[in-house]
Amino acid sequence: MTASRKSTLARPAPRRAALAAQMILTGFLLLLAIAMTAGLALADPGAPEHRAVAPEAMQTGSLLLRDGTTGAYVEAVRLGADYDVTISGPTARVRVTQAFRNTTRGWVEARYVYPMGADGAVDTLKMVVGGRVIVGEIMEKKEARETYETARDQGQAAGLVEQERPNVFTTSVANVGPGQTVLIQIEYQEPVRQTADAFQFRLPLVIGPRYNPDTRADGSSPVPDAARITPPVLDPRTHTPINPTTISVSLQPGFALADVSSAYHRVSITDEGRNGRRIVLQGPVEANRDFELDWRAAPAAAPTASLFSERVAGHDYVLAFVTPPVSAAPPPAQPREVIFVIDNSGSMGGESMDQAKASLIYGLSRLKPGDRFNVVRFDDTLSVLFENGAVQATAANVAHAQGFVRGLEAAGGTEMLPALKAALVDPNAGDSRFVRQIIFLTDGEIGNEQEMMDTLGAHRGRSRAFMVGIGSAPNTYLMTRLSEIGRGTFTHIGSTGEVEERMKELFNKLESPVATDLAVRFSVEADATPAALPDLYRGDPVMVAARVKSLNGTVTLTGMINGRPWRVELNLRDAQPGKGVSKLWARRKVTDAEVARTLGQMSEQDADAAVLKLGLEHHLVTDQTSLVAIDRTPVRPKGAPLKLEELPIALPHGWEFDGLFGPETALERPANAGANDLEAGMDLPQTGTDAEEKIMLGAGLWLLAALVFALQWKRFPPRRAA
Repeated sequence: MTASRKSTLARPAPRRAALAAQMILTGFLLLLAIAMTAGLALADPGAPEHRAVAPEAMQTGSLLLRDGTTGAYVEAVRLGADYDVTISGPTARVRVTQAFRNTTRGWVEARYVYPMGADGAVDTLKMVVGGRVIVGEIMEKKEARETYETARDQGQAAGLVEQERPNVFTTSVANVGPGQTVLIQIEYQEPVRQTADAFQFRLPLVIGPRYNPDTRADGSSPVPDAARITPPVLDPRTHTPINPTTISVSLQPGFALADVSSAYHRVSITDEGRNGRRIVLQGPVEANRDFELDWRAAPAAAPTASLFSERVAGHDYVLAFVTPPVSAAPPPAQPREVIFVIDNSGSMGGESMDQAKASLIYGLSRLKPGDRFNVVRFDDTLSVLFENGAVQATAANVAHAQGFVRGLEAAGGTEMLPALKAALVDPNAGDSRFVRQIIFLTDGEIGNEQEMMDTLGAHRGRSRAFMVGIGSAPNTYLMTRLSEIGRGTFTHIGSTGEVEERMKELFNKLESPVATDLAVRFSVEADATPAALPDLYRGDPVMVAARVKSLNGTVTLTGMINGRPWRVELNLRDAQPGKGVSKLWARRKVTDAEVARTLGQMSEQDADAAVLKLGLEHHLVTDQTSLVAIDRTPVRPKGAPLKLEELPIALPHGWEFDGLFGPETALERPANAGANDLEAGMDLPQTGTDAEEKIMLGAGLWLLAALVFALQWKRFPPRRAA
């Protein structure tokens, strides 16, 4: 028996009883202190399940939600994303895997808004819930939503992918249990962009906060779905990075490569098979700017004509890329009337404004004495530099315009429609001596895209619209669609260092259209798209997709180059295998219907019917169809409440939070300043708690327990062994 054991047993019984009582009291106080300090309390069953947190105290990339009643913050579902991309010749197949983890003690419904390429064809949805894989089905949009809501209300695990815009999608996930992780996997197909021997794949990773114009005088809303496309935005100054993202790309271009690069992210590049490369993002990184991959063909390796085919469900689909030759002796340049439009709204603050101003100043320097020009600037106000119309591009006028541009500052809302209308005013519409071109510099982050397209389609006249997307995450859907309707091109400038190179490329195109009067003809029965081929500018290929009756025939492209006929013929039997060609054809046919509706060439009902048919036949998400995945087994206990949690997004790289929302703004705001979308879009429990009082009480109990222990030690000191 040890000495300490002897000394304890040697104490009188009353002494031992008093000591035991003191130790029990001390232990109880210690346990209660631990519980109170941790913010835990014995509460009634109706007490809040969330614990309020301070945003500035978060040490990880937690996603926070603000309760609409108390203003308190609670931890939300956490998110991560992995992008696996396979590029085969002219097409890219993208598989996005997103992880949702419910960190609360309640059942939740999560909704996340995410970006995509404007030409992306979404066709696959898979969910992994509790080890079970659930595969999505394509349905008419209304039916899909009703199916999802029924499953959600019955406590079943369910997922829904809906298109809000061709480049903005939402994923809803119902009945995510406490502590549960759900994997959502989405796949889509899109074409690779080509200019001469340069190729580009762009992966949108973030949606910039969008400006939604106020209700019109007639009471109508220009953006009826504003709440669905404006997720809450976190202030990067007070939040650690969120949405950790990993990206890997398998590049198989089909020809010898000169170089491969990523302009905005650090990547590792290794060889992968013949002419192939493996590109891996050195991350994970925060999803706060778009990922761009560029590659060039080795000298003499870039194809001037390529043909690909795919057979699906008994039908043959072909995709042709043809780059017309550039004449060694272009004709004399025709004088131009150039209307520059620059966005100086709040979303353009910081790097974006610098890029836009540098681009416009360079563009002004490229004007020739015989040209005419004007400058329109806009935020939520509008001004035209030369009020009486376009002026001659004299040295004095150009210098005056450049000084005007240098003085611009970013502030205010993005009222883009009045600026477009002002640029389209053409008092010299009958003057055929000048080619009229509109150069629009903006990030395009607005919600009323359809108003813009309708206006350009109705009042385009002889003008051609060239869109210059500014910043780390421009609205590519708006840019590409306006450039198509306006018979121009789209150029992206993602950093100030790219301004001169990209603007030089643009002005080379503006000054020398390559091919006009283009037409396509198949020797076999074919349904081809696009419906009307555009004029081509230097380096731009013509892309034609078609569903053909058979491959026993040819496709012929014709046009005029410098006033001389041009013709190329391809044998369909020579087409290389091209996975995903059918999806690209269907996606492009959807675009044809949407453009025809905008231009008044097709009624809204007929366009919707055509899009619905294409979506159902080709298993695509469109504005008429959605993907829904349902696990028929209920997972949420009957009667357990379900809360809706909006997942915030990062502020795009280079944007200024105060420029958008103001310095007095709360740490987390809906994307549209002045709106109350975040509070209106969430159904959260009351999360205001007395956590601070409990922590203080717990600290006091710690001190009391220490005092009792000290008194007990002084009163009953341990005796030394004899």
